[in-house]
Amino acid sequence: MQKNKNVHTNGGTAATARKPIKIPHVYVIICAIILFVAVCTWFVPPGQFDTQTVEVEGVSRTLVIPGTFHTLEEKHPAGLVTILSSLHRGLVSGAEVTMLIFLVNGAFSMVLKTGAFNAFLGSLLRRFSSRAKLVIPVFFLTFAVLSSTFGMWNEYNGLIPVFMGLGVALGYDALAGFAILELGKGIGWSAATLNPFSVPVSQGIAGVPIFSGMGIRVVSFVIFSTLGIAYIFYYGQKVSKNPSKSLILGDKLDINFNREEIINTKTTKKQMWILLEILVSLIAIFYGSLKLGWGNAELAGIFVLMGIFAGTVSGWGPSKMAEEFLEGASSVVMGALVVGFAKAILVILQGAMIIDTIVFYASQVLQGMPPIIAAQGMLILQTLINFFIPSSTGQAATVIPILAPLGDLLGVSRQVTCLAFQFGDGFSNILWPTCSLAISIGISGIPMHKWWKFFMPLFGILYIAQALILSAAVLMGI
Repeated sequence: MQKNKNVHTNGGTAATARKPIKIPHVYVIICAIILFVAVCTWFVPPGQFDTQTVEVEGVSRTLVIPGTFHTLEEKHPAGLVTILSSLHRGLVSGAEVTMLIFLVNGAFSMVLKTGAFNAFLGSLLRRFSSRAKLVIPVFFLTFAVLSSTFGMWNEYNGLIPVFMGLGVALGYDALAGFAILELGKGIGWSAATLNPFSVPVSQGIAGVPIFSGMGIRVVSFVIFSTLGIAYIFYYGQKVSKNPSKSLILGDKLDINFNREEIINTKTTKKQMWILLEILVSLIAIFYGSLKLGWGNAELAGIFVLMGIFAGTVSGWGPSKMAEEFLEGASSVVMGALVVGFAKAILVILQGAMIIDTIVFYASQVLQGMPPIIAAQGMLILQTLINFFIPSSTGQAATVIPILAPLGDLLGVSRQVTCLAFQFGDGFSNILWPTCSLAISIGISGIPMHKWWKFFMPLFGILYIAQALILSAAVLMGI
C-alpha cells in the first residue's frame, strides 16, 4: 500500500496525495459482526419450527414443517459474559478445522523446505513452456466438474499449496493459483449437475423429479466457468505485466514461492522420492475420502506422514523436523483462529435460538412479489441464510420446505426454487467466513480481506449472471 507523499511541482508547490481507504483487519470485521448479532439477540425474538424425520432419497433427514413457526417465551439474549466467552466456545467448536490447518501447514512447510516441490514445478514449466497457461482452464474445469458431479470439496484442501506454487510458476502470484482451485470448486458446486449433497437433496425435499432440469444447470455451468476462467486470466495477466498489481504483494505467506528459483531448480534423486511420496499421499487422500469415508483427521495424518518422510529422506534429524514443522504451523495462526472467531458468530445465534426466526421473517418478505422478483428474492435469501447455516443439506432441510410451497403461491416453480437454493448456497461458500472458505484461507495463509478484494468483483458479475438465469427460467416456465 502506497504511503502519502508530497508531489513537488516545477512551481515549488506541494499537494498531498489522497490517503487510500484501509480495509479493517479480518479480526476486526468478525468481532464487529459478533457484536452486531449479540445486539440482535436482544431485539429478535427466539423461535423455532417444528420438525419431522422424512426419508429423502433413501436417507432420513430432519425437515422443518411449514407453517409451524412459533416464538418462544424464554429468551436468551447475549450478555457481556456470553459475548466474551463466545470466542473460546467458537474456537472449541471449530477445533477440528483449526487443528487441520496447523497440521497441514506445518507438514507441508517441511516438504517445501526440501526444494522438491520447486523442482517439480520448474521441470513442468521447462517441459511445457509454450503451453504452460493451458493448465489454468484444464485444472479449473477438472475441479469444477468433480464438484458439480461428485460434490467434491474438502478433498481439494491438500492441493492448495500445490496450486499456489503453480500460480507463481506461471508468472502470476499465489493468489491466482489459489483461485484456480477455489473458484473451480465454488463454480462447480453452484452449477451442480449430479452433486449428491445438493441437487437430489433439495429436489427430493421439494418433490421435484431427481436430477431434472439438467439443461439449465449445464448452461449455468458453462456460463459460470467461462466467467471464472476469464477472470483468473485477467487478474493473472495484470500481475504478470506489473507485479505491483498483485493483491498479496508484501504479504509474508508461509507457502511462498519464487519464480526464478522455481525455473532454475533441478530435481535430485532425493527430491524424486519426495515427489513420489506426495503423489502417493494425494492418491490416498482422494481414495480415502471417496471410498473409505475419511475426514479431516485422516487428511491431517497423511500430511504429517508426508512431512516426516520428506524430512527423513532429506537427512534431517528429529529436532530439525520439529523446528521446521513448528515454523510452518506458527505462520498460520491468524488464518487458523479466523475459523474459531467466525464460529463464535454461530455460537451466539444458536444460543439465542434466533436462526429459525431469521429464516421465517426473511421468507415472509417474499409474500406478494411477482414471480421474477420472487425468484431474485429467493436467491438473496439463500445467499444470506448460508452465512447462518453453512451446510448444504442443513440449509435445504430448513429452507426448502418453506420456500417450495411459498413459490407455488407466487408462481415460481419448485425447479426454480431448487435452482435459487443451489446458486445461493454455492458461491457464498467461498464468500462468508462462517463457511468452508475459512479452511481454505487458513491453509493458504492468504489474508481473508485480500481474498474478498479479489473475489468481490467476480462475485458481482456471477450474481448478475445467476439473476438473469433465474429470470430466464421463470419466463421459460422451467
